[in-house]
Amino acid sequence: MIHYKNKAEIELMRESSLLVSETLALIAASIKPGMTTLQLDKIAEEFIRDNKATASFKGYHGFPFTCCMSVNDAVVHGFPTTRELVSGDVVSVDVGVFKNGFHGDSAYTFAVGEIADEVMQLMRVTKESLYKGIEKAIIGNRVGDIAHAIQDYTEKQHGYGVVRDLVGHGLGRSLHEEPQVPNFGKRGTGAKLKEGLVIAIEPMINLGTKDVFHDKDGWTIRTADGKPSAHYEHDICIQKGKADILSSFTAIEAAEKANAELCSAYMLQDTVL
Repeated sequence: MIHYKNKAEIELMRESSLLVSETLALIAASIKPGMTTLQLDKIAEEFIRDNKATASFKGYHGFPFTCCMSVNDAVVHGFPTTRELVSGDVVSVDVGVFKNGFHGDSAYTFAVGEIADEVMQLMRVTKESLYKGIEKAIIGNRVGDIAHAIQDYTEKQHGYGVVRDLVGHGLGRSLHEEPQVPNFGKRGTGAKLKEGLVIAIEPMINLGTKDVFHDKDGWTIRTADGKPSAHYEHDICIQKGKADILSSFTAIEAAEKANAELCSAYMLQDTVL
């Protein structure tokens, strides 16, 4: 069953979604070589708790952490660990919060230090594909229109692997609601998009093959060829003409830029010394 939200419920969902965005912005400001994903997870958990919310993922079907921290060839659902991040790593951070009876759910992929040009390109295209999908998330279209836009841009135009095993989803009082929102498909197919529907659109795009497998921890999903993956996610509400994006990357991107400039300054200082 698809649950449609009224205006008051949408505003409560916006609050939850923006809290996720603020959490990701804090991670953007903190992530650097030498940090561990477990440290970042604890930072996120404390911030969510301080804002009178709970972590949606912690305990969900037994998941033991606040964030999914997926490094390099890990696509999604990665466990935070004590491994120190190094320059060249890419980290997809997926976070959910539950506040005022509703979930927010967003993801962002971070570069640690200096990364390869081909990986930076993958991240850029994946983020752009998210907005290609959002452009189609309007009243009268169908889920397949979102899916086709993402697949066409990432797979057909850039030759990347679009993960088939994982999809976006409806969002609301439950973390995962109907409908499913794939990142591949045909235009004009799938559930019709109506006013008040809130969905999480989340392209998961691989540098190489589309194929993935479950790691031995039972959660982490990795690329079959060991190449990096990127993942971005927004919560959006269907409306006429243009989707209402409930989450935001603005603060994340600002923190990401400031962090990169700070790291570059430190590297320059070390070189001079």
